[in-house]
Amino acid sequence: MKTKLEKVYMAVIFLFMYAPIVTLIVLSFNASKSRARWGGFTLQWYVRLFHDSEVINAMANTLLIALISTVAATIIGTLTCVALMGLRKKTRTIIMGITNIPMINADIVTGISLMLLFRVLHFQTGFVTVLLAHITFNIPYVMLSVMPRMKTLNPDVYNAARDLGAEPFYAFRKTVLPDLMPAVTAGALMAFTMSIDDFIITYFTKGSGFDTLSTKIYNEVKRGIQPEIYALSAIIFALVLALLILRAKIRQRAALPAKKKAALYRKEAHTRTKVIAGVCAAGAAILIAGMAFGGVFSTRGNKLFVYNAGEYIDPDVIDEFEQETGIEVVYDEFESNEIMYAKLAQDSAAYDVVCPSDYMIEKMISEDMLQPLDWDCLPLSRENIGEQYYRTAQQFDPGNRYAVPYFWGTIGILYNRKMVSDPVDSWNILWNPKYKGQILMQDSIRDAFMVALMKDGFDPNTTDQEEIDEATQDLIDQEPLVQAYVVDQVRDKMIGNEAALGVIYSGEATFTLRENPDLAYVIPKEGSNVWLDCWVITKHARNKKAALQWIDFLSREDIALKNFEFITYSTPNIRAQEAIEDPMIRNSKAIFPDADTLARCRTYSYLGKEGDEQYSEAWKKVKSGG
Repeated sequence: MKTKLEKVYMAVIFLFMYAPIVTLIVLSFNASKSRARWGGFTLQWYVRLFHDSEVINAMANTLLIALISTVAATIIGTLTCVALMGLRKKTRTIIMGITNIPMINADIVTGISLMLLFRVLHFQTGFVTVLLAHITFNIPYVMLSVMPRMKTLNPDVYNAARDLGAEPFYAFRKTVLPDLMPAVTAGALMAFTMSIDDFIITYFTKGSGFDTLSTKIYNEVKRGIQPEIYALSAIIFALVLALLILRAKIRQRAALPAKKKAALYRKEAHTRTKVIAGVCAAGAAILIAGMAFGGVFSTRGNKLFVYNAGEYIDPDVIDEFEQETGIEVVYDEFESNEIMYAKLAQDSAAYDVVCPSDYMIEKMISEDMLQPLDWDCLPLSRENIGEQYYRTAQQFDPGNRYAVPYFWGTIGILYNRKMVSDPVDSWNILWNPKYKGQILMQDSIRDAFMVALMKDGFDPNTTDQEEIDEATQDLIDQEPLVQAYVVDQVRDKMIGNEAALGVIYSGEATFTLRENPDLAYVIPKEGSNVWLDCWVITKHARNKKAALQWIDFLSREDIALKNFEFITYSTPNIRAQEAIEDPMIRNSKAIFPDADTLARCRTYSYLGKEGDEQYSEAWKKVKSGG
């Protein structure tokens, strides 16, 4: 009975641990981009993965850093263990305790500490700083593996070799290193695994335009997971699993009796030679990949640093720009306007051109973070962008001095017509107890409060404390009815019929309507937010000329149309609008609302520091349930 119970416990534990991984691997073969629907078996995501230059770039960076940091940490850690054996036990214990601090310490503390150190030393963040950080935290793991083995070695063997006339290094290589090698190899594999797996320390020490696999995956996940990431994660899991199995075999080998170990060593001499040759070949391939894709040794001087929201450009457009202009684009993505702002506030010269939303542009103008545009260098931007969009932009950019419209859209209610029996024409339906547990809200301060404020007939830009308090109470009252506060998950949950109603952006709604014909999108009668995202040039841009070329290139009719077809948000490019062939899209009120609908919508304004604090405090109350 006890044995059966133990088996059940083990089965539950393994199910809990590996069911998510199995799910991820299965989804990597799903032909549908939606997690909520099985579209058949496919290998297309694996094919696309290896055609994605950004992923290849991140993979090359990851492997190159892991390889170099592992070699450096293994050498330093092993030599340190050897040196420590010559010290007194008490001194050795103190030094080992200090060395183990990075393993005990929280990664976020280590990451922030290294970031501050590099900033004090005026290091340019990027490949070198990430490499130094990885060497730093890998050394203790090597020492943790090597030191116990070092303590078991007989020092008399080394001393005998010295007495017989051997040089110190030769004696060490012939008497100590062979017995130490299994522990050294195990430590190196641990360091390699930790380096590939690290995210937090890498995130704090990397610079603009530089990504490893972990940071790349993080940037993808927080915007909404793409199927290529499932394929990538499956490959990483297989790689790490193989390394752990190899490490376990090395430790098992180290525990064998000396005679068996020696016999096995002689028996596998030929295989070992092949393995060493393979490792050398793999190392050479990694170095070549790093030089080819990682940009570590790039000598191109004409670079443009671009910061844009996630999945907000067709990747082919970047390639076309580089081919036509000869300018290398260093492209990074952000999750929200606030994250973008924090990055530029930290390093004002990190990017040349960025794409914020309306209210954030107003804030950046007020804080002198942007520079005026040279309109003589933007003929296509003046000609192809509709005048009505420039008029809208004047609400946050008086005189149209700083911003060129890129995309625009609305926020509305996406609902399932089979699950919702009531008319959906008002924000009030999101407070209907009938749909308890079937409502999805946007996990965004301004968007969530916009819903509550406009429901009550208030301006979404209000700073009146009584109005904010009333909206706060409404959101608190609504919370028991809400299934979840989410961002991109609205799309997949609604496609999979996991919710009846959800607050969503118009571009995301367009995608869902293609995937699930039972869904519909509406802008409530009380009105909503109409937002406008624009390209702006930062105050301390390093390549203003290239930034202007970039903005005008994106305003070209064919490029704007290609971007629109990829992103599905509404384009302000009137020439591109005229070129849209699909009548369903041209007539879609989700993409191009009529004038009466837009008249009920409002753009967000920058509320100032006091206004931001008002909403932040109110949001805390909502999240804590009052």
